[in-house]
Amino acid sequence: QLVESGGGLVQAGGSLRLSCAASGGTFSSYAMGWFRQAPGKEREFVATINWNGGSTYADSVKGRFTIVRDNAKNTVYLQMNSLKAEDTAVYYCARHRSGIYYYSTSYAYWGQGTQVTVSS
Repeated sequence: QLVESGGGLVQAGGSLRLSCAASGGTFSSYAMGWFRQAPGKEREFVATINWNGGSTYADSVKGRFTIVRDNAKNTVYLQMNSLKAEDTAVYYCARHRSGIYYYSTSYAYWGQGTQVTVSS
């Protein structure tokens, strides 16, 4: 089970930190990812972190967002800085199953999502 938290309303240029707490399974063995979905758009890849901390980002968030994991707490975080209006979306965390990291179909388990709204 994956439970996201930390979303909210923030002004452009502000910051938020999202958390995703995992239960069940061996958290440290899996890559974890963050995706987002804006109204009327398809779900898109944001960032992923593998079991040993290596990370990959979508070009749209590179340099502004940071994904980290704390295996002792079974939690993955997404630190979002310099937020823009176009970052507004529901953010989901997911546990990687197999396949290419930036495809949503490569992930087996998903959280319920947390809303991030950036006002301009």
